[in-house]
Amino acid sequence: MIDSHSHIYCSDFDNDRDLVIERAKQAAVRHIVLPNENLESITQVMALHRAHPTYTSVALGLHPEDVDGDFMQQLTAMRPLLNEHNPVAVGEIGIDLYWDTTWREQQMQALDIQLHWCKELQLPFIMHCRNALDEILSVMDNFGETLPQGVFHSFTGTVQEVEAVRKRGDFYFGVNGIVTFKKSNVKEILPVVGLDRLLLETDSPYLAPVPNRGKRNESANIPHIARFVAQQLGKDFDEVSTATDNNSITLFRLKIT
Repeated sequence: MIDSHSHIYCSDFDNDRDLVIERAKQAAVRHIVLPNENLESITQVMALHRAHPTYTSVALGLHPEDVDGDFMQQLTAMRPLLNEHNPVAVGEIGIDLYWDTTWREQQMQALDIQLHWCKELQLPFIMHCRNALDEILSVMDNFGETLPQGVFHSFTGTVQEVEAVRKRGDFYFGVNGIVTFKKSNVKEILPVVGLDRLLLETDSPYLAPVPNRGKRNESANIPHIARFVAQQLGKDFDEVSTATDNNSITLFRLKIT
């Protein structure tokens, strides 16, 4: 299985990162995609990738929660690093208006710029969306050319929102531990998304699935998510893991040995 979105490079794992990776391998997780957050985290992302160059891939971008008054300086400094580090995606990028709407316009500008990086570099995006789907779709509608490919990670929208996204392009949807939560509506969108456009992710260290909800999340929990998705769709576990792996490999053009 592939964990298409994990932050195991962050400080939560400083004391046992090697053990976390070993547990992931023992749980049959064969590859992990590491999305960046800001300029500072690139150092940690790349250090982990260099330590495990065939087991991990990196995505580089400016997370919307890190967009503020100096976002243009951050993007200017970040752009040449994409040429230097050869990421498999631009991400994670997007818009987040859950805690604060102060930088709404700046987040929309940063998203537009980074979507153009995707076009320029022929890379997919990893999209973070929280209380901001209308804004993201507005940026997409005003993009001015064919949109790049990408995944809406940790997607928790409605069936109607899945269809709204699909009107803009043939995108993928990332599902993590939220799908296992009792009050989550994510299980309802699984048949609409379909196995051919589904990616599995942990978003470690956040959103650990049942039966580990409330604990620090890690990539070894991917089988819990895959098993729950299989049950909801009436599919075999192996069918879900194979299909979602193939989707990650296709989207990110992963070369897994």
